[in-house]
Amino acid sequence: MVAGLKRLEYRGYDSAGVAVLADGGLAMAKRAGKLVNLEKALGDRPLPAGTTALGHTRWATHGPPNDANAHPHLDDSGRVAVVHNGIIENFAALRTELAGRGHVLRSDTDTETVAHLLAEEFSSCADLGEAMRLVCRRLEGAFTLVAVHADAPGVVVGARRNSPLVVGVGEGEAFLASDVAAFIAHTRSAVELGQDQVVEVRRDAVAVTGFDGRPARGRAYHVDWDVSAAEKGGYDYFMLKEIAEQPKAVADTLLGRIDEAGSLVLDELRISASELCEVDKVVIVACGTAFHAGLIAKYAIEHWTRIPCEVELASEFRYRDPILGARTLTVAISQSGETMDTLMALRHAREQGSKVLAICNTNGSTIPRESDAVLYTHAGPEIAVASTKAFLTQLVACYLVALYLGQVRGTQWGDEVRAVIRDLAGIADAVERVLATMEPVRALARTLADKRTVLFLGRHVGHPVALEGALKLKELAYMHAEGFAAGELKHGPIALIEADVPVVVVVPSPAGRSLLHDKIVSNIQEIRARGARTIVIAEEGDEAVVPYADHLIRVPATPTLLQPLVAAVPLQVFACELATVRGNEVDQPRNLAKSVTVE
Repeated sequence: MVAGLKRLEYRGYDSAGVAVLADGGLAMAKRAGKLVNLEKALGDRPLPAGTTALGHTRWATHGPPNDANAHPHLDDSGRVAVVHNGIIENFAALRTELAGRGHVLRSDTDTETVAHLLAEEFSSCADLGEAMRLVCRRLEGAFTLVAVHADAPGVVVGARRNSPLVVGVGEGEAFLASDVAAFIAHTRSAVELGQDQVVEVRRDAVAVTGFDGRPARGRAYHVDWDVSAAEKGGYDYFMLKEIAEQPKAVADTLLGRIDEAGSLVLDELRISASELCEVDKVVIVACGTAFHAGLIAKYAIEHWTRIPCEVELASEFRYRDPILGARTLTVAISQSGETMDTLMALRHAREQGSKVLAICNTNGSTIPRESDAVLYTHAGPEIAVASTKAFLTQLVACYLVALYLGQVRGTQWGDEVRAVIRDLAGIADAVERVLATMEPVRALARTLADKRTVLFLGRHVGHPVALEGALKLKELAYMHAEGFAAGELKHGPIALIEADVPVVVVVPSPAGRSLLHDKIVSNIQEIRARGARTIVIAEEGDEAVVPYADHLIRVPATPTLLQPLVAAVPLQVFACELATVRGNEVDQPRNLAKSVTVE
């Protein structure tokens, strides 16, 4: 149980707990803080052995992270235990109702209400699956629930609405988890639950129904990676491992998508060429790092297809009444496929008649299932909260979509598409070369550990790279960091420049965008004249920046649109090293969770 929780701690690490069915009752232990606190408690006072158990690592929503609010939660009798991901929006009314019937609730969480409701329903029907269905029909919000009852030994019941839940089916054993990583050491056979479904799991049987009680079926699939992919593999942090895996991840994203003639083949899109030819606008919805990938994709889509492209924060999208229609292609980007803001944006787009294409890393997750088409990135599991290889593979997938649109619409000739594909095929080696030269970047980061702020500048596709570099530093080093479009420097941000403030500048290729290159060199001179410490990322052979760079980070020369694939890598390493030297948790930065399954 604890080993599985370790592989899920990236989803939340404010507290952790386990409950075991044993000796006709429930034994439980839970502790605030990291999982290691629970491990110590279990070492001091082990729970009795049992074959039915549940556990949880929490990212706090309702109530502070303390022992009382840690999951599992029990009913008054201590016979029902529940764990929960998501938010139950009507929990306050339910809590008042339960208190009115004499229930005593001991935590601040929304989850505890479910344990009490389950106990009530089970007392009437003596069927845990039916009790869960009855309770779920009363709940509002997004939730995954897993429950056990001491009077129903040998069965674990789960339910999902807008939050992930997957079943692992082994030999004489079964598992329920929010991510296959939890049980990958035991089985790679999985069943993904659909929306508004309840599953009853026994040692040798899995039964799925809808909330209405009608028989249903989950989607069975085989996990194509093993337990070693979810382990650190000798690295100090998952993030370091995932940075190192980027060349392979990029290559895997391209694998099988180019035919013998060198043309692009995206059979999995499931949107016909005729439908794509009718598209008159592309809208990209995403959050965080995926949003930055979308900002870069805009340049590629508009350049290669001549279709207008808008990039929207998914959390704001449906609240501003966006203009969509049957000829709009909405692209939803999410590593986990469970990002709630992106999922709700996707649903709004479909309600408006738009076709939706998902770019996702997680097979069988909700966003791909609810989309008209999906392009999987094949990055493998990404455990560290701060995204690295998912970002690069999202970029590759976006380029593939843009090229494919250009190919089917005739805005790109075959030889033009093949030329870009050749460039993309060389990116894995280019990233490998960048990774081999990162020791000076690490050394530089160590000298900046006491700085209060770092600024980032970029032009064209370098601007989203600057935004991503700033986000990484915020996430990991807990430093003030901002990314700016370099052309906007004179419109306000230059006031932030003072002596010795570090400024990272992403320089475009002098070959591909010579005018922009000249302008950003001028920007570097402007900030250096005001005392800034200039950290310049420029391609090999660019000598014009040398006189103005206090620190020069070289990356391989690439076509302009593809430069983010190499320019982002030093910023990942930079942020990781700064976090390390400042003593921060690299894989589990404070207050963050990998998959944000609540709005």
